[in-house]
Amino acid sequence: NIYLLNNFNKKLLNKIPEVGDAFTNKGLGTNKKAIPFNKQDYQTLKQECLAKKTLFCDPTFPAESASLGYNELGPQSSQTRGVQWKRPKELCSNPQFIVDGATRTDICQGALGDCWLLAAIASLTLEKEFLERVVPHGQSFKENYAGIFHFQLWQCGEWVDVVIDDRLPTRNGRLLFVQSAEGSEFWSALLEKAYAKVNGSYEALTGGLANEGFEDFTGGIAESYNLSKDSSHLFKLMQKALTLRSLMACFISTSSQEIEAKTSLKLVKGHAYSVTGAKEVHSYGRLVQLVRLRNPWGQVEWTGPWSDNSKEWNSVQPEEKAKLVHSAEDGEFWMAYSDFIQNFSWLEICNQTPDALSSDTVSRWKFSQFEGDWRVGSTAGGCLNNPVSFCSNPQYVIKLEEEDDDPYDGKDGCTILVGLMQKDFRKVKRFGQNPNAIGFTIYKVTGYIQSVILLVLEITLYTTNNFTTRCKGFTSMREVSERFKLPTGEYVIIPSTFEPNRNGSFVLRVFTEKEAAARFVQSVFSIFQFKKGYNMRLYRKLLKIGILCLQCFVVFHTGTDVKTDGFSMETCRLIITMLNTECVFSVIPLQEAFKKHDTDNSGTMSSYEMRDAMKEAGFQLNNEVLQVIISRYANQQCTVDFDSFVGCLIHLEMLFQMFKRFDKKDTGKIELDILQVTHKCKLVLRFLYLLNVAFSLTDVLFWVLQWLCLALS
Repeated sequence: NIYLLNNFNKKLLNKIPEVGDAFTNKGLGTNKKAIPFNKQDYQTLKQECLAKKTLFCDPTFPAESASLGYNELGPQSSQTRGVQWKRPKELCSNPQFIVDGATRTDICQGALGDCWLLAAIASLTLEKEFLERVVPHGQSFKENYAGIFHFQLWQCGEWVDVVIDDRLPTRNGRLLFVQSAEGSEFWSALLEKAYAKVNGSYEALTGGLANEGFEDFTGGIAESYNLSKDSSHLFKLMQKALTLRSLMACFISTSSQEIEAKTSLKLVKGHAYSVTGAKEVHSYGRLVQLVRLRNPWGQVEWTGPWSDNSKEWNSVQPEEKAKLVHSAEDGEFWMAYSDFIQNFSWLEICNQTPDALSSDTVSRWKFSQFEGDWRVGSTAGGCLNNPVSFCSNPQYVIKLEEEDDDPYDGKDGCTILVGLMQKDFRKVKRFGQNPNAIGFTIYKVTGYIQSVILLVLEITLYTTNNFTTRCKGFTSMREVSERFKLPTGEYVIIPSTFEPNRNGSFVLRVFTEKEAAARFVQSVFSIFQFKKGYNMRLYRKLLKIGILCLQCFVVFHTGTDVKTDGFSMETCRLIITMLNTECVFSVIPLQEAFKKHDTDNSGTMSSYEMRDAMKEAGFQLNNEVLQVIISRYANQQCTVDFDSFVGCLIHLEMLFQMFKRFDKKDTGKIELDILQVTHKCKLVLRFLYLLNVAFSLTDVLFWVLQWLCLALS
């Protein structure tokens, strides 16, 4: 039955996480237990260097041209001529890791177009708690110095500990990239190097959005606002975000020809600014909304109203003015909110995960995270432009039961932030590949029947006009994220690539203001309509076969609309084996199901068509099982002929029967003690054989399991 299959697949095909829980450290991949990047353990490497009295040289990110870049910063580029890698002790007599604490003025941009990253680092310094999660304590150029440092970065769902040596690219004795205004302070330059390492090179950091840096330094979820459209409640949202200790940045959209061009009021186009404050002040008897920004260059400030030493400050009472540091040549300045939305194009906000905030007085988002894959032939269904394959995409259910307490926009409902991130976004560029265009669609579940982990929706959900909401557009950026206000209820989130048959891996994250249960749906939605009240519980059609001689099967002819020359010898052997079991098949219903779901009349079946044909034959399979089956039975074009279709169903039927022999109590689980394994060793070996034939287990796994059974017997 369906329950047996789903539980069996969950236990077997997800065997590594199931078994591994007993052997892995709980919390691995969190900030407190970051995973060593490239399997480099900081303490081990440092102790080895101290014992040998040598300085660390990182073999995984060497001081070579390849670490600089591949195109504009490649080995043959004029921009890399004269570059030398030097340690801080070669650049100044008394280098310091951090001087008087990390501050926003420690970050000054160099010759690399990564102002988006530096804006994120500058915002990071405003929150000591966030900074300490990225920059571990106990690092210096004095005590136990070994030329090795480490930083912790969030990468696609998990925290990694990145080890680097302190050799930095220089030209003419000066740092080539980020540097501190202090001159002898190097934490920001070393952090930039660690970030370049995880992305493959320094050049990989060219161009981006501050949100990307925000997320990788905090593990939060980012959202973007078009200031020309979304400004009605934005000031209150900015204040609320700062109260929640969110990180923010903004920039002015421009053409590539005007990048870093200055406006008449000294704002830099195409340049990321940190948003560090949002306050209201009294001026001439009225409240004025002000926004504080910082240029990561550490200089070039706004010269308009409310800038440093502007006349507007004369209207503010001294005690109120004293609370706002407004006059310093440090790249930081105030401006009126009205000028802010007129001059800037986009605002980016990064909302923090609950574990990033230690204070009990700070409100927290509720948070769910899932990792998934799009795989050609099983789960890469594409967007709604592909109605046949769209429903094969991974799907996630979230239940919103409680409305927000204090909505910033005054509207009742449940706030939900959805972020879909594709993995290895910057790394693929190095190899000339284009990242996928990604997006998501959200449906409200209105008429469904749920049984265990089976979820069936009415066909009306699968029309392009019936989705509840979706992201504003598919994008080839690393992440697409958006904030929604939805009524209470149960919703399904379907992440997808724009085009079908595009491989990729992703992380889906969902933030809500109130508790919300979220889960991955093992069985995808049916594209066929089921009537309400139809009993979908744990059924499977019994397939019967007439006793036909083997020769009839060999010469069986299905007609010109099904591509086959008759059954192969392997399928014939399976049928003979079936005659000695309780499992019997009728080929006629299978042929009818095959023809019915061969919607393009190709005589073969695509992976998407096969899903529904197998369902009609009585097998409701989840994504993981279908993916393995396709890889086992499909050809290079991801199509399955009739012979392979029948062979697959016979294997599944025999596997079900074998499973049921072990599952005496009909619980959907198999538990055998050592005595039972010994007595039933032949059955266990037969069961493993069927698994291997049906799902193509790896040779190592198959022989290890078989050896275990033989050893126990």
